[in-house]
Amino acid sequence: MKRPVLLDLDHSVGPLPGRLVIPLEHWQERVRFGCTLGTLRRFRRALDDTLPARHGTVMLGSGDFHHLSWPLIERMRMRTRSPFQVVVFDNHPDNMRYPFGVHCGSWVRRVAALPQVAHVHVVGIGSGDVGLAHAWENYLGPLRRGRLSYWSLGVDTRWAKRLGLGGAVRSFGEVEALVGEFGAQQRQRPMPVYLSIDKDVFAEDVARTNWDQGRLRLADALALIDALGGEVIGSDITGEVSYYRYRNPLKRWLSAIDDQPAVDEHELPQWQAQQHALNLALLGAIEKREA
Repeated sequence: MKRPVLLDLDHSVGPLPGRLVIPLEHWQERVRFGCTLGTLRRFRRALDDTLPARHGTVMLGSGDFHHLSWPLIERMRMRTRSPFQVVVFDNHPDNMRYPFGVHCGSWVRRVAALPQVAHVHVVGIGSGDVGLAHAWENYLGPLRRGRLSYWSLGVDTRWAKRLGLGGAVRSFGEVEALVGEFGAQQRQRPMPVYLSIDKDVFAEDVARTNWDQGRLRLADALALIDALGGEVIGSDITGEVSYYRYRNPLKRWLSAIDDQPAVDEHELPQWQAQQHALNLALLGAIEKREA
């Protein structure tokens, strides 16, 4: 069994058996929510200096750090010569326009452009980010080029059909239908997988995050992991409950626009207990599929 790795940026992840902890709090202000491409390159070099060659799932902390999946996937690209797919469980497409570098909602486009990434699937999207009102904010290039697919739940995506993107932007009324169709496609096109999970894809009573949340239950996520068409060659998990006040006024303003739900300090221990239980269940399922 490969050891899970905690990139400890915000002290939000509970104790995990056999974990390797890499203290990175000094990076929090620079990379949380978003950063310049130069900053991310420097962070990537820090990862190269500290991460072991082989390791298990990487715990990133808050969903505010989800763009750090990009350098982790780049590292995977350098370690394997074979094409692989990236599967992202997320309530948001993470393929939105962002003019200041990269942030937690814009990184998927960068990953879809990597040469050895055959395809990116973002699964479980319940956010209005893929609805008509926000369609213009999505990068459409990866969808048009067949590099990216959205698997959404309960969102009106008819705009995509009008643009000829119906095959790339899939919409389902029920979770069971999404799980079934995703599994069928994976069986048709089996391929090694890098799996990235943002826990905002889950319903609030499964585990609270400080982002708006989706509809998946734990059983749904386990079924999706079981349905993957190939071995898991790498993985990460984000979406812990975490609060941070930025020193940078631009970041304070940009994060305020997203209107993240407030963290109730009285309910925080219960939320963290839910998060910890969910982490253990997800890590157990991923370990069974690891290469």
